[in-house]
Amino acid sequence: MDRFDAMLAFARVVETGSFTKAALTLHMSRTTATQLVQQLEARLRVKLLHRTTRRVQVTADGAAYYERVVRLLAELDDAETSLASASTAPRGRLRVDVPSPLARLVLIPALPAFHAQYPEILLHLGVSDRPVDLIGDNVDCVVRGGTLTNPALVARHVGDLALRVYAAPSYLQRAGTPDHPSALQGPHHRTVGFLWARTGRSLPFDMRRGTERVQAQGHDICAVDDGNAYLTAGLAGLGVLWLPDYMARPHVAAGELVPLLQDWTLDPMPLYVAYPPHRHVSAKVRVFIDWVVGLMAVHAPMK
Repeated sequence: MDRFDAMLAFARVVETGSFTKAALTLHMSRTTATQLVQQLEARLRVKLLHRTTRRVQVTADGAAYYERVVRLLAELDDAETSLASASTAPRGRLRVDVPSPLARLVLIPALPAFHAQYPEILLHLGVSDRPVDLIGDNVDCVVRGGTLTNPALVARHVGDLALRVYAAPSYLQRAGTPDHPSALQGPHHRTVGFLWARTGRSLPFDMRRGTERVQAQGHDICAVDDGNAYLTAGLAGLGVLWLPDYMARPHVAAGELVPLLQDWTLDPMPLYVAYPPHRHVSAKVRVFIDWVVGLMAVHAPMK
């Protein structure tokens, strides 16, 4: 038995709750992962996991052992990284998931500079607004806007997206220009809804002007769960939008969107890079996060 492989397999089973998922993330068969954990239990003479046909649960002894194992694995990775970092650049596959508009408008256009600096990193970029199982999907990190709902994730605040209200000229010609956020809730106006993954519904926006505060919900004529589709619906004149500045800016310049309610402000949307707990942050992940921080300093500086 390779003790390193056995400890790694055990840790990944605990994190994914499944031998099948653990095996997939480690690029080995389920049988191999199962045998490694069984051999580890035999060596330790302790039951680390409760197994049923539906789920895998860590025992009390297994939980205590897991905490030590992840520290040992991180220290080993640190030792190898410190020796290699002086002579080698970050390398290998890096799996990242990012929101679709951020990928299209900010990250992908800047990738040539990233690859010029780190030519040995193979970036696999998932582009979506859906929740991602970082362990089960074997993703190194995700970039997400809004409040993170999983407190177990390690998150770094990398920027703040300034939000404003916009509509297409074709919509304003048809419905008129709202002069107050409350007008969006009246019979004459429609909004495009964004379906947040964690709730499955569109959420109201808090808007402020001096001491006045309004929670604007609006009447959705169309609701979508993808940022690019959300923008496209607004450009088609389907309703009023709440957009980050970086998404709206080129369309305002082209006359395709008009800023509304400019004397009102909205709280910025925080932007985070998040990665799994108990997982060592490799050099390739660190340089990617630093690169995102640099981009956001230009496109979404922290308030």
